Amino acid sequence: MSETLRGHLAMLLFSILVAGSFSLGGLAAPHVSALALNAVRFMLAVTLLGIAAMLTTGLPRSALAAPWRYPLLGGIYSLYFVLMFVGLKTAHPVSASAVFTLMPLMAVVTGWLIMRQVAGPKVLLALLVGALGAIWVIFRGDLSALARLQIGRGEAIYMLGCVAHATYTPMVPRFNRGERPLVFSFWVLVAGATIITLIGWRDILSTDWAALPAIVWITIVYTAVFATAITFVLMQYASLRLTAAKVLAYTYLTPTWVILWELALGHGAPPLLSIGGILLSFVAISMLLRGDRRRA
Repeated sequence: MSETLRGHLAMLLFSILVAGSFSLGGLAAPHVSALALNAVRFMLAVTLLGIAAMLTTGLPRSALAAPWRYPLLGGIYSLYFVLMFVGLKTAHPVSASAVFTLMPLMAVVTGWLIMRQVAGPKVLLALLVGALGAIWVIFRGDLSALARLQIGRGEAIYMLGCVAHATYTPMVPRFNRGERPLVFSFWVLVAGATIITLIGWRDILSTDWAALPAIVWITIVYTAVFATAITFVLMQYASLRLTAAKVLAYTYLTPTWVILWELALGHGAPPLLSIGGILLSFVAISMLLRGDRRRA
């Protein structure tokens, strides 16, 4: 398997894991401050990555060269998560995942500005097909629902977070100096956890942690382990092997996974018309995979 295809598989798993944070986050967001929740989840993720790094690659001192890189990247990445949970206080998980699918197009712009990465006609066509599939899934094949589209406050807040996320992706290969993904991710998360804690210390101290419902703790553990530590490494791994637009193209699968998460949580099944959108999303990904296979 080529390194490029490994990057694609990493992002496929990324899309599945990150979808769970929308459904669980929507349930937990009303009960706790976004800063407090993310401070705890980042600290837990740092602990997990630190243990993993010490047991495998270690944490070489050379990774601390130009340490200013980590607060910059950690601040951008943590901003995404904080704005996501702020937005989920009012936005429905599926609506938030709709906003999430705008990131590939944002990445086309940020990838060119930061790394001069150019998305060719075939990539742009695949992004368009993926966008159509995502919109189909989001509105469940209901054109009247699409016509009534209104951007709420939660969606607008989360959109700003998505801009931060799309900016972070092309910055990884620009600022990585040969550090292994696990080591680089660890130090970025350390910086992110520090920034969130310093900014949100009042929220952290004022939260009655013992009185929080179980869903908050479930969300913290899930987002720390699966939607932060693991997905952080997956995106870092993929960003070193794929262009920013291709990395974030996998966000088009997220609404599909979100609907499946909502179904598993007992929130209802989508209509059969949604299957067409799901198929389009997978067609877009297969278009990208086919292009990389030919080059390999």
